[in-house]
Amino acid sequence: MYAIPLGDDGARLCPLEPWQAAEFLAHIDRGREFIGRYNGLPDVVTDLASSRAYLASYAEKAAADTGRICGIRSDGTLVGAVILRTMDTAQGTAEAGCWLEPAAAGRGLVTRAARVLIDWAVEERGIHRVEWWVSSGNAPSIAVARRLGMTREGVLRQSYLYRGERHDQEIWSVLAPEWRAARDA
Repeated sequence: MYAIPLGDDGARLCPLEPWQAAEFLAHIDRGREFIGRYNGLPDVVTDLASSRAYLASYAEKAAADTGRICGIRSDGTLVGAVILRTMDTAQGTAEAGCWLEPAAAGRGLVTRAARVLIDWAVEERGIHRVEWWVSSGNAPSIAVARRLGMTREGVLRQSYLYRGERHDQEIWSVLAPEWRAARDA
């Protein structure tokens, strides 16, 4: 299937589909602790059936035009993903998200992949506002939001109960005109 180059280091953005459940589970297993610091995905994807179900839920979202998941590959190995967790084309809104396994962190892969996905959402699907919800303690994800040109809109104090602890969530966003201006600059 298609693969979009993310630079000249061999990284590519590719679709993730239910038939790739075993590979997806192996990826989550490699990064389970690292990914799970702020992301509940490792608590959801615990075996082959749950991996397939998770990817199937995104296949259904893609079919309904309400979300997307794309894998980040480095030298052919699945090392992370970017998602449109929600997408409402009638309202022109979407929420983007991401994760990486630890071996792939610090190389700009999420930023590059998110740029491709957000650009697609804005230009192809007419999304006007892309949000990025992030735990206030997740400095790497906040740095991605900044690199994407997003604006911090506020903090939802202790709004997210995760593994028995309440976390503040920051909401960042970029509007289509801002996205285009930054991209074209």
